[in-house]
Amino acid sequence: MTEHSEHKRLRVVIAFSLVYIFWGSTYLGIRIGIEHLPPLVMTGTRFTIAGVLMLAYCATNGREIRISLPQAVRLAVIGILLLTMGNTILAWAELSVPTGLAALIVAVTPLWMLILETWVFRSTDRVSPAGILGLVLGFAGITVLLWPQLMNTSSIGRRELLGSLSLLGGSFCWSVGSSVSKRWQKGIDPFSASAWQMAFAGTINLLLALLLGDYAHATWTTRGVAAIAYLIIFGSWVGFSAFIWLIQNVPMSKVATYAYVNPVVAVFLGWLVLHEHIDGYILAGSAIIVVAVSLVTRAEIKSQRGTVEHQPLPLGETCD
Repeated sequence: MTEHSEHKRLRVVIAFSLVYIFWGSTYLGIRIGIEHLPPLVMTGTRFTIAGVLMLAYCATNGREIRISLPQAVRLAVIGILLLTMGNTILAWAELSVPTGLAALIVAVTPLWMLILETWVFRSTDRVSPAGILGLVLGFAGITVLLWPQLMNTSSIGRRELLGSLSLLGGSFCWSVGSSVSKRWQKGIDPFSASAWQMAFAGTINLLLALLLGDYAHATWTTRGVAAIAYLIIFGSWVGFSAFIWLIQNVPMSKVATYAYVNPVVAVFLGWLVLHEHIDGYILAGSAIIVVAVSLVTRAEIKSQRGTVEHQPLPLGETCD
């Protein structure tokens, strides 16, 4: 192995580690942030700052940041689907749903993507048997994960069930935004496009927080601000940059492994830091979902015949 290939291999390992760890840890960061700030305030602050600073970075590094009015409208719609609806729903759900469970439910996003791309946008001719099996296993895994809440008739159980079901809706919004972005972002620099999406969505979230009176409930503690800073730096900038580098240098079938590694990282960190309970349902459901997402992800890659496009990021971490 030459020195150049060894150096590139090391960079690949580092990039995968950044995506796996930092995107997997964002569920924990979100949970800490919403302990002090309402979800709309937290996500609005996070994405506005991240988007504006990323636009400044793009401008100073020679990337094209100018967009037309039609492009701005499209990027705003994508940002609303991904970040105002998808990511903010995740933040709201984590008020009642443990971070590990939230990450596992969000992990079904590739299943929604396969359904949308095959039967709604019809970008693939057919779903492979592995893809069908993955869809069946995925929703079976969700049933296993939610079984304790379905059987729990207490107010706490109902609240956690509502939060869990909202995550399915949020991941669906994220999937719609992801599918639309692949069609609407062509010709726009991926970093600039993501920055505009964050800036638009962050601004909208802050305005919604103002209308709903959420600022009156915000407590700007050092811990809360640190959580936002962590999400901006490591979730939005470092993780996203590593992801973009990977899709340009590594086969997408390997890059896509983040979809089923991130939930495992989130479950471990939730147990380690927040002492979240891991029971047999979590273990069984996570195992089923990881297998399902692996099957569906590989089916999607195969249907694209090896083409590599800018891929929107997972709900937990967002291009953000």
